[in-house]
Amino acid sequence: MTQFLDTRSGRRIAHDRIQGQGPGVVFLGGFRSDMQGSKALHLRDWAVARGRAFLRLDYSGHGESGGLFEEGCIGDWTEDAASALEALTDGPQVLVGSSMGGWIGLLLARAMPHRVAALITIAAAPDFTERGFWAGFDAAQRQALIRDGRVALPSEYGDPLVLTRRLIEDGRDHLVMDAPLRLPFPVRMLQGTADADVPMSWPMDLLDHVEGDDVRLTLVKGADHRFSTPDCLDLLTGTIEALPL
Repeated sequence: MTQFLDTRSGRRIAHDRIQGQGPGVVFLGGFRSDMQGSKALHLRDWAVARGRAFLRLDYSGHGESGGLFEEGCIGDWTEDAASALEALTDGPQVLVGSSMGGWIGLLLARAMPHRVAALITIAAAPDFTERGFWAGFDAAQRQALIRDGRVALPSEYGDPLVLTRRLIEDGRDHLVMDAPLRLPFPVRMLQGTADADVPMSWPMDLLDHVEGDDVRLTLVKGADHRFSTPDCLDLLTGTIEALPL
């Protein structure tokens, strides 16, 4: 059942919380996704069946939450997730971050490691506004973004994707791959080899970059960015169950 959290920043965040045993699991979705996706629902069913605490949420401008997507940025969405983590969970949590949610999970882990029991990423896309969008723009697109404050890109997921200058500039304030990143808890990274959105070099770069005593990367041959086949979903929940917590 969807409920709403009003944050200190004045944003209204939709969420679904299940009471249960800890450490709880918090699902952090991707860019333009919502908490009704297959991974979020699979985790919810798994948590209910096992009596585990679970939280899923829509960032502002996503799903049922208030706000406009085009006005948001990584800093806003990380703040939304941090507000939900603080207000709706108790103690250290297992963060499960998909795509952009992996970046947000890393930001939360850096800012509030005492609230993280473990981090699981799925096709993590840290710094993608810079390494993906900005790096992929041609000269005309960069000029349009600076001049007009926005640029529209075709998207296979539906309507054109509008990217704003604020999104790019704010992303530069939240980079995690440009400075040491210590993760003092179990980290599990899941990645499909057929992912058309996150290059295979990115999880390898992240594996090399982070500092931690228990960091593992699992590659699934043929899995795409959605990582939502029955086998992939079972791998996700199996990875949570195998954590040394």
